[in-house]
Amino acid sequence: MIATKRLLLRQWRDEDLEPFAALNADPVVMEHFPATMAREASDAFADHNRERIAERGWELWAVEADGAFIGFVGLNEPDFMPGVEIGWRLARGAWGKGYATEAARAAAAYAFEELRLPEIVSFTATTNLRSQRVMERIGMTRDPAGDFDHPRVADPRLRRHVLYRLAFVL
Repeated sequence: MIATKRLLLRQWRDEDLEPFAALNADPVVMEHFPATMAREASDAFADHNRERIAERGWELWAVEADGAFIGFVGLNEPDFMPGVEIGWRLARGAWGKGYATEAARAAAAYAFEELRLPEIVSFTATTNLRSQRVMERIGMTRDPAGDFDHPRVADPRLRRHVLYRLAFVL
């Protein structure tokens, strides 16, 4: 569990599943993804994160603000590229409040201070300017040479991804 001034990054709970499914079914939240997620896929995603957190203490944590579930922020190891990614997805009602930036800073600090990672990365579709701004606000730098076509995205509008990096600095 990681606490910030306003947020709690924690293990997933059963009561998170319904609001998480609603978040994943929201076409505005999922605008930069190939599709919204069905309830079964959303539950499986949450369960995967819950299992990984139980096993090793980290993954994509559930995030709450004022006691309410608002989405996830955390660390992930993509199976199609080396390294640890920092990522987030918040309910639309949580946008514009600085929550993604606040939680991502806490997750990055965990990556460097607890896991002793030399670097974290983040990536998103070129169209997702909101997430790119969060990456920049937490100190990440775009690596244009690392931009790539996502191997799991067929939609030409979303296939191209930008890559950002943040290195541990003493």
